[in-house]
Amino acid sequence: MRLLLTLAVLALILLCAYGMLHGWRKRSRRQAAELPPFPAPPAELSTVDPVLPPETGVYVGTTAAENWVDRITAGDLGHRAEATATLYPQGLLLDRTGASPLWIDTDAVRAARTARGLAGKVVGRNGLLVVTWQHGDHLLDTGFRGDDKTGYADWVTALTPQGKAAR
Repeated sequence: MRLLLTLAVLALILLCAYGMLHGWRKRSRRQAAELPPFPAPPAELSTVDPVLPPETGVYVGTTAAENWVDRITAGDLGHRAEATATLYPQGLLLDRTGASPLWIDTDAVRAARTARGLAGKVVGRNGLLVVTWQHGDHLLDTGFRGDDKTGYADWVTALTPQGKAAR
């Protein structure tokens, strides 16, 4: 009897894991069909000086704007990864370890702010740098948790429309 109950619980756990994996893949396929392809970083970046020094940290994720739990899973955007954020005059590069780089063109940036959470990740007050940007017809929020959070104010200023005009 005990063995039968153990097998039933194990089967339920495996069924739940399968359901979650199936849901993740279905969401990825749906979003891949809805969203235009994500742009690649420009090739000439290696010859351009960054606006701010590169910042190491963690790419937290990308969500639909103003909905901090509606994660974008298309491609490999749904996976957290160590990353280096570098702001160039042409845009923001999130060079992610083990994932493709995420390029956000300067013209696509709508706002920048600090936040407590994004994509299901909740941290201390103002622990994340969140960039709101336009991708096709979709407004997205991308979160980055830097190793040094003291520079967030400089990033927010440089990424907001007023800061971009000063460059």
